[in-house]
Amino acid sequence: MKGAHFLLALSLLALASSFACASDPSPLQDFCVAINDPKDGVFVNGKFCKDPMLAKAEDFFYSGLNIPRNTSNPVGSTVTPVNVAQIPGLNTLGISLVRIDYAPNGGLNPPHTHPRATEILVVVEGTLYVGFVTSNPENRLITKVLYPGDVFVFPVGLIHFQFNVGKTSAVAFAALSSQNPGVITIANAVFGSKPTINPDVLVKAFQLDKNVVKDLQSKFWWANN
Repeated sequence: MKGAHFLLALSLLALASSFACASDPSPLQDFCVAINDPKDGVFVNGKFCKDPMLAKAEDFFYSGLNIPRNTSNPVGSTVTPVNVAQIPGLNTLGISLVRIDYAPNGGLNPPHTHPRATEILVVVEGTLYVGFVTSNPENRLITKVLYPGDVFVFPVGLIHFQFNVGKTSAVAFAALSSQNPGVITIANAVFGSKPTINPDVLVKAFQLDKNVVKDLQSKFWWANN
């Protein structure tokens, strides 16, 4: 049964490849400042490629995604990425994979966004309450409770989350339509930025007392990936 779960999860890789389109390539980092003199270039949109004749099986391989991860952290979840950083052969292929482990009774993959990828997720164990919020001005919440075998899509750039509403651990796998999808966890970015955002900005944006904002900024914001 476990083998069938992994086959189902890996089949998402084929589905995610259909997200690619024949247009300008998507950015593979937060920004890439153009320069006129190539001698000052220190980064490219992607990675430099090795000689194809030197490629080996290990360049396209990753092991260990079947191993449960430790979810004993403040949010009760751990994301294990398999992107171009783990598999160099993914460079330019526009796809990656993650395993997400959730603690029982409220393990949460907090509200976050992937600036460079659509995500398609399949639950293999447990029960997850998932959802995403549409863009302004509607900000409509679209949610669903998922069970093993259920699949859900989170459109590129939209804030989304997964929450374990079951009494047992949960596991999901997700494919993303980028070799480096990026992740912005909303609470971490807003209240845990370095340096911190001027509290007056957040007081006005969130209509909170200034002491509440300062308290939130003083907390340690856990990154689960």
